[in-house]
Amino acid sequence: MSHSLPTTIFLDRDGVINVKAPEGDYVKSWSEFRFLPGALEAIGALAGIVPRLIVVSNQRGIALGVMSEPDLSAIHENMLKAIHQAGGRIDSIYHCPHEEHSCDCRKPRTGLFEKAQQEFPEIDFERAAVVGDSLADLEAASRLSSMPVLVTTRADWRDILKAAQRRAFPGLVVASSLRAFSVALIGR
Repeated sequence: MSHSLPTTIFLDRDGVINVKAPEGDYVKSWSEFRFLPGALEAIGALAGIVPRLIVVSNQRGIALGVMSEPDLSAIHENMLKAIHQAGGRIDSIYHCPHEEHSCDCRKPRTGLFEKAQQEFPEIDFERAAVVGDSLADLEAASRLSSMPVLVTTRADWRDILKAAQRRAFPGLVVASSLRAFSVALIGR
């Protein structure tokens, strides 16, 4: 990989760190949460060399009433505990609980990333990577002038990749998983 090492990596959650629920469903509790193969190891490896790891996630299930903020908090507390126990870290988690087209924080909008930069002023979006499994993630990266990284964990990843190639996202990186991205980035 010819890119310089990012100083911040923004990670989508569902489809990057954990198995995404079927279309139209949501990961609503810790019992439904499953780490993707290699994700814990990848986060641990990245944590050893990248100054800032931040999760940025759309969580529309809250707006739809299928889960609550406390449900999401419990999932994230357990996720962070498991990541820490595996030797990794996540510096912060930001989520959008809103319905589509009703806010400035739902990806591909950049409100969550800007909130992260307010909390961590050293974040330089041009030296950041946005790792996700959707066009919304890649579009957010483009709007921020960050490295767009598509992980191909979704069944429809080929369609997403074709759409991304038509859009010609500068510096697009494609990896089969977060683990594959970490190996390509840092060699382990």
